[in-house]
Parts: sequence; structure tokens; C-alpha cells
Amino acid sequence: MRKLEVDVAIIGGGPAGLAAALAAHDQGAAEVLIIERNHELGGILQQCIHHGFGLHRFKAELTGPEYAQRFINELKDTDIKVLLETMVLEVTKDRTIYAVNSREGMLEISAKAIVLAMGCRERTRGALRIPGKRPAGIFSAGTAQRYMNIDGYIPGRKAVILGSGDIGLIMARRLTLEGAKVEAVVEILPYAAGLARNVVQCLEDFDIPLHLESTVTEIHGDDRLEAVTIAKVDENWRPIPGTEQKIECDTLLLSVGLIPENELSSGAGVELDPVTNGPKVDDTLMTSIPGVFACGNVLHVHDLVDNVSKEAERAGAFAAQYALDKLPAPPRRIKVEAGENIRYVVPHEISLERPVEFFMRVQRPEADVYLDLGGLRRVKKPFVRPSEMLDITLSVEQLSKLEGDTLRVRIVSGKEAGVDA
Repeated sequence: MRKLEVDVAIIGGGPAGLAAALAAHDQGAAEVLIIERNHELGGILQQCIHHGFGLHRFKAELTGPEYAQRFINELKDTDIKVLLETMVLEVTKDRTIYAVNSREGMLEISAKAIVLAMGCRERTRGALRIPGKRPAGIFSAGTAQRYMNIDGYIPGRKAVILGSGDIGLIMARRLTLEGAKVEAVVEILPYAAGLARNVVQCLEDFDIPLHLESTVTEIHGDDRLEAVTIAKVDENWRPIPGTEQKIECDTLLLSVGLIPENELSSGAGVELDPVTNGPKVDDTLMTSIPGVFACGNVLHVHDLVDNVSKEAERAGAFAAQYALDKLPAPPRRIKVEAGENIRYVVPHEISLERPVEFFMRVQRPEADVYLDLGGLRRVKKPFVRPSEMLDITLSVEQLSKLEGDTLRVRIVSGKEAGVDA
């Protein structure tokens, strides 16, 4: 078994892993290693050929591969090592990584710090329990995206998309541009689950119908999908009898949520948040295991890759500081609590030693409200949606005014809140 020793090991070579590696290198880590199971760097971005990436970071409208290539080009100018086509099998509490590839067999990698950047996976049909047989023609939206954009195959000619997540919306447009007919996008919630800009650009601009408060209740077909039945649902998401509608199609795409890839994390003993399905982290993005950091979609599902890169740079920088013994333990820790209409907040725990950028999502849409961070800062929000992540930063000066050991983040009405300068 080949043994390696590195300062910082990054598991995953997608947008989070690339940004974390570059930041760790810039912070002075001498030995930085990226471990990627695919044959190329870039992660999911390589199949995202639509535009809309990099607007915040580069002030340019890039495709996914273009965005990834900017980081890959930066990587080439460094001595960061990369192991491609290498599968990580296990991460231990003492920061030992066991991996395998076809060239060197088993690898044992000892790291002073580890950054988890494994991304996420799609929820499948099995998790939805839709009645019916198992004919060909049912794909997750990301699988269909790979077939079309990487392999050059169109999955079908007449499609229904279940779920209005961003990948599903983008695939509705992609299928239409390739000559397929998208009969409907079906969403169980009373509002679209994707970004507002994607609803406009991918559905409304192409006259694709969006059925809200509806779901697929039955799948028809033997060898190949022939049709699906959709129905309206009540407030408990149960189909309402008498509202069924049969739609003929040969393809059903599922865009019903993403799940952070945390099998390695849980195997190492990292404490996970049951809401995000990602690790619990502090303001340095360190998990419950000292020296193990997390960022990107493995931590919580983002809607913009620009935010993934920004978060990953922080994780990589702090990982390098930890590896170089430059990250002392804080004298005081504050718990962060999700309050009224806040589904989750990251980080879960903070110190008062540095500015903190908080990422959060709301539970339901609201208009004309204020985002309140423990009374330390209140920011007016014309509209908040579950599909659009909120982020806000507290300075050290603002944090110093905190009383008690808990910071409660909540959405409050205009009657309750004052205007923040």
C-alpha cells in the first residue's frame, strides 16, 4: 500500500474542491492534494453547458465548463497535486484517508487537515414511491443532462418533468431547444422550487406549463414509458380524488431535490445536521472532528456556484491555517439557532474572533419582511423564497454586542423590525 503525507487533502475536485485547494495553497500549505473520482476536474459543472455562472465572482456570464476552467487554469500554475479516477473509501477521525485507483491500488493518505467537498446527489424515484411499473424512460434530471450534454443522446421526444428544481427547469429548456416537447412541469409545492430567473427563462419564455400543487400519481407503460397520471394535492400533499389527468409521454425526468454526499462524513463520525443532511460546522467551517472541514454542496445545497466558491475558499484557508498550527481554539463559542421562518443556518456555531458570513434558507415565501440576526443587525427583504439562499455578514464589532450564548436568526414583519442602515 502506497503511503502519502500531505498538509491539506481535499476530497472532491468540483467547484468547491478547486476553490478550497487554491485558497489552502495561497495560505501557505506546502502539500495540497485533490482527490477526484472522475477522470477530469470540474465536477458537475462539466455537464452544465448553459450560461449563468460567474455573474457575482467574475462579473461575466459563463457556462459551467468555462467557470470550472478558470479555476483549473489557476491550478496549473501551482504545485497542487491531483489524483484523478481515485475513489475515497474511508476517512478516519485521525485524518487518515484510504483511497483506491487502478494505477496504484490502495492508498493511505495522512493529512494534517481535510476538506470535504464531495458535492451532492439527486433524489431518485425510489424515494418518491410513485406507483407503477419500471419502464425505460424515467431519469433523474441530472442523468438526462449528462446524456444530452456529455454523451450526445436525447432521452426522449415527449417529456414530463416532476419537480421544479433548477436542474429540472434547465432541462425543460434544453429538451425544447433540441426539438423535444415538454408537456408539463409538475410541482407538489404551491410555488416553484427553482430560482425565479430560471422559471422565467426556462418555462415562461418557452410556454411550458407549470402545474403547482400537483404530483405524479401513476406511471403507465411496460417496456417503455407511455404516459403518467398527475393529480392535484391537498395541504398534506395527498392526491385529491377526481383531479387526475393522464399525460402521454415517453420520458419522465425527476427534479425532486439534492442530497449531500455524506457517507464518508458519517463514517468518520462527523456530526450531521438533520435539516441540511450536511455536517455541523463552526465559523471556520470545521466539523465536529478537529481538522476536518466541509464546504459546498456537501455542507448544504447551494443555488449559485459563486457562493460555493466563496465558501470553499474560506474552508481551504482555515484548513491550511489548522495544518500550520495557526488556528487556535476560540475562548468562547456561540450557538446559532434557526428562528421564525428560517429552515436552517450555516454555520451552526461561531466564535467572536472574526467576521462571520451566514447562509440560510427560509421555510416559506414572504414579502416585505426583515432578516434579523439576534437583534445585532436587521436587513429589509422585499421578498424571501425557499429557492433563493440568503447570506449576510456580521462584523466583529457587531458580534461583540451579543449577549448570552445563542444567536437566533429569524424573519420578522415590518411591525416588529426597525430599518437597518
